[in-house]
Amino acid sequence: MDAEAAYAPPASYRPGYELVAERILQLIAELELRPGDRMPTENELAGRMGTSRTVVREAVKILSALGRVRAHKGRGLYVADDEGMLGSSRWGGFFMPTDLDHVYMLFEFRRVQETAAARHAATRATPAELRAIEVAAELCKQGHVTGQAALFDRGDDDFHLAIAAASHNQFLVAAVREARRLQRQSNIIGLHGAVGDHAAEAVQEHAAIYRAIRDGDEDAAAAAAAVHVDRTLEDYRREIQRRVFG
Repeated sequence: MDAEAAYAPPASYRPGYELVAERILQLIAELELRPGDRMPTENELAGRMGTSRTVVREAVKILSALGRVRAHKGRGLYVADDEGMLGSSRWGGFFMPTDLDHVYMLFEFRRVQETAAARHAATRATPAELRAIEVAAELCKQGHVTGQAALFDRGDDDFHLAIAAASHNQFLVAAVREARRLQRQSNIIGLHGAVGDHAAEAVQEHAAIYRAIRDGDEDAAAAAAAVHVDRTLEDYRREIQRRVFG
């Protein structure tokens, strides 16, 4: 069998470099590598995984963009250093983007974070912070209406981080940022960068969260945030089922 074919699923599903990126994460965990530790070379990784150096290089590019691996010219590959105030590398070392149990646990964690952040924001947000939340929600909406996925994603990130900032709790800000980073890894590595058809509903859910925060209604803000996270998880479930069962 061709070396790359061993990692190549049907073309409509996932390219080989995504599966290799997943295997590199598994290898880091198996070898118990810590932040700053040197990794096997691209040639060594290609040999271990029965694929080409070109595929490994593309996988490393993904992992570098996601903050899991650092490539130092002339020195090799390293596990990314911990840059988060809550020890994000420990979370990253544990989290497997294609492990469904991990994805579901991550969403449970997000639900706790984001309901708390929205609840606090409803009583603590300054006028400037309210405006930042509103602008981010509008940016996300524009991305959806115009079909610009990158704009939607940027608005989505800005929206959730603006709410966390309005909670005036730096631990919540760090936790929300890190959980969203891990979710993005799951999306890119596990679901090839696309998740279902939740965008239109997400825009409406953002609006409901913003209104509750603006009105100072703690319970409504927390409830709206919970609905949003739950429906996003349901979208992940549907997308996973579609990819697995067609």
